[in-house]
Amino acid sequence: MKIRKINKGQNGNAIIMMAFGLAVAVAFFGLVVDGGHLYMTQSHLQKTANASALSGAQELMHSEEAVHEIVDDVLEAHNERESLRGTVLEQEESLTVDLARPVPVFFASLFGIETVTLSADATVELSAIGEATGAVPFGIDESTTLTFGETYDLKVDSGDAEGGNFGILALDGPGARTYEETLRYGFEESLQVGDVVPTQTGNIVGPTERGVDHRIDACPDGTIYDRDCERIVTVLVYRPIGDASNFREVEITGFAYFYLEEPLDRRNETVRGTFIQRVGSGTASDESADRGAYTARLTE
Repeated sequence: MKIRKINKGQNGNAIIMMAFGLAVAVAFFGLVVDGGHLYMTQSHLQKTANASALSGAQELMHSEEAVHEIVDDVLEAHNERESLRGTVLEQEESLTVDLARPVPVFFASLFGIETVTLSADATVELSAIGEATGAVPFGIDESTTLTFGETYDLKVDSGDAEGGNFGILALDGPGARTYEETLRYGFEESLQVGDVVPTQTGNIVGPTERGVDHRIDACPDGTIYDRDCERIVTVLVYRPIGDASNFREVEITGFAYFYLEEPLDRRNETVRGTFIQRVGSGTASDESADRGAYTARLTE
């Protein structure tokens, strides 16, 4: 009799333990499902905030309308336009994009929780470019004061410009042919602040004319606001090494953007254009001279 009672008690305990284990398993499964869903949604929301802020920041030197238009386009592409909670825009400095949206949950709804609101924000700041690819073999002395929007003439005869303000550089080695290729397509390797590069010698008026014409022909109607116009070139800001009136090497101290206004005029052997403020691709550096060439980077 006693043995039977013990067996019955053990069976009852086993059923209770099985029920409890099943409840734990269901709860764990529900947490995994809800947790995984929320994690994936949160990740997507953060990536969208990052992408919209980085893309919108490309127009911080242009206009607020252009910034908001880009942000809206990116949010639309990621199906998160309704998630925009707000933006904070400091023209020519920074952009913050704040997103939030309610996300339905499954297991938690059994306990009266229908949705969980997730949020993500991203802040992007502009910094002077300290490393970049695609530069053309034009350089400007760091002592030159730039007025953005004003027309400048870059001297390209066989000698240095008056006062040494502008120089022609041998980024990919000496020779007119190499110089022309670099002017047409940009220097493929990365250049950074602190690098030393040689100047270009010899008569390079013809190669300069062909290189400039190639870029203008590739973007005949381009403006300073076009993102992919080849008339906008990256030039180096430099410090002459040695005699400032007859230097053979320069040290890179920064970068600048130059818009080619018209083809080379052989009568005065100059390239005419405008220095502009622009956000482009590159790596930021606190050591870089600020000459209007910026890159956008996410802040923590």
